[in-house]
Amino acid sequence: MRKPCCEKNETNKGAWTKHEDQKLIDYIQKHGEGCWRSIPPAAGLLRCGKSCRLRWVNYLRPDLKRGNFGQDEEDLIIKLHALLGNRWSLIAGRLPGRTDNEVKNYWNTHLKRKLLQMGIDPKNHHIRPTTAKSFFSNNQERNSAEDNNTRVLDSMSGPHPESFAVSGLPDLNL
Repeated sequence: MRKPCCEKNETNKGAWTKHEDQKLIDYIQKHGEGCWRSIPPAAGLLRCGKSCRLRWVNYLRPDLKRGNFGQDEEDLIIKLHALLGNRWSLIAGRLPGRTDNEVKNYWNTHLKRKLLQMGIDPKNHHIRPTTAKSFFSNNQERNSAEDNNTRVLDSMSGPHPESFAVSGLPDLNL
């Protein structure tokens, strides 16, 4: 059985201070990333190794990109999500400077809602089928167009290119 990463009663919890951030940055710049369990005592931090690793990876790394996502990044996230699903680390790997957590949060708070408003199912990226009632006002029109409507819904059920919502995006050649 693996021993605990730290003694919980001797560690700081909660928000990091600027002084703690600077200690971690200085240590990693001097010694590099290594065994995260050994970094806190060596750097003089009263934190556990996991906390140090997460702080570095998600906030302090110098190559992190801060700020809003651009339209090209949004398009790329949508395209990659259609191909890879919820594999956020793989998607973030194609977006330099973005973390998997940041990409996942942006998807769940912005992009999923944006696709829903466009009438696209964010789970499979197909156009959401609507009921025939919303298209037709009376039974006569409904009966005359029933065959046509069935063909449209049948074509949307499979993985046909016409039903793929992000087909207008640039081909990434993945």
